[in-house]
Amino acid sequence: MQFIDQALITVKAGKGGDGIVAFRREKYVPAGGPSGGDGGKGGNVLLVADSNLQTLLDFKYKRIFPAADGKRGGPNRCTGASGQDLLIKVPCGTEVRHQITGIILGDLLAPGETLQVAYGGNGGRGNAHYLSNRNRAPEKYTEGKEGEEWQLQLELKLLAEVGIIGMPNAGKSTLIAVLSAARPKIADYPFTTLIPNLGVVRRPTGDGTVFADIPGLIAGASAGAGLGHDFLRHIERTRLLIHVLDIGVENPIEDFLTVEKELSAYGHGLIDRPRVLVLNKKELLDKNKTSELLNQLNLITNLKPILISAAMGTGLEEMLEFVWKELGV
Repeated sequence: MQFIDQALITVKAGKGGDGIVAFRREKYVPAGGPSGGDGGKGGNVLLVADSNLQTLLDFKYKRIFPAADGKRGGPNRCTGASGQDLLIKVPCGTEVRHQITGIILGDLLAPGETLQVAYGGNGGRGNAHYLSNRNRAPEKYTEGKEGEEWQLQLELKLLAEVGIIGMPNAGKSTLIAVLSAARPKIADYPFTTLIPNLGVVRRPTGDGTVFADIPGLIAGASAGAGLGHDFLRHIERTRLLIHVLDIGVENPIEDFLTVEKELSAYGHGLIDRPRVLVLNKKELLDKNKTSELLNQLNLITNLKPILISAAMGTGLEEMLEFVWKELGV
C-alpha cells in the first residue's frame, strides 16, 4: 500500500430543491388556494476520522466529492426530501486546511470525530408562502440555493507519542524493528526508509506506545532537501524524540549538530521537544574513542547520551526506562 500523506480535494454540498407552484383541486374544497411545497435542503459534506485508515491513498484517484441535492417540493404543502449528507472517511491525525487561504478548518484526531466542511443549500419556497390579501392565487416560487463548494488540503500527521530521528543509516529502522513488531526495510545504504514506519512498543503497564521511525534527515531538510521536509511534519505531534546518532561514522558530532539545526529551522517547537540522545553501534568504537565522544557531547548538549547497539540488542532496557520516565509512565 502506498503511503500518501497529502491530498487536494474539492467538496461540494448539495443544492437545495426548488419550491413549486401548485393549487389544491379537491372535491368539496371550492377555494383550495395555493399549496406548493418547499424544496428540501441540500446534503452537507462531513469528514470522519477512521482508525482503520493509515494513508490518504484513496484521494489520489478521486478528488471531487459532491453531496446529494435536495428534492423539489410537492403539492399539498409537501416539503421535498433533504439530500443525504456525504461522509468522507479520513485517517486519524488528518489536518484540514482551506487550500486558498491556508486557514486550518479542523484537526481530526480521535476515531469517529467529525468535521463539517461544506453546508448544503436551503430549499426554495413554494407558492403557498406568497398567499396574501392582494394575491389570492400566487404563481411565485423560489429556486433552491447552491451548496457550498470548497477546495481543501488534507495533510496526515502520524499519531505517535515517540518519534525516532537521525541521519540516514543511523539505525533507526533497526531500532524500531527490535523494539516492536514493525518490519521496515533495512539495508546498508542511505535512504533505505522512504516512508515513516510505525511500531507499538509495550509499556511496563502492559499497554502500548506508538513509535514512529522518521526517514533520515540531512542538511537542508527543513528547506526541502532530501526526504526530511516531507516527513518532519510527522513528528509535530510526538511527545518525545529519540535522536539516534551513529557513532561509527567519521564525525558523529557534525551529524548531531546537523539534525539539531534542522529541528530548529523547521520550527513548530521541535527543538524544545523532550529528547533522548541514543548513541548507536557502540560495538564499532573502542572505549577511548567512546569516552572522547561523550566528553565532546557533554560540552555541546545537556542531553545525557545512552549507549546502545540496536543490532546486538544491548542497552535497550536502559533507553526504554529513560523513555518511560520522560513520558511519565
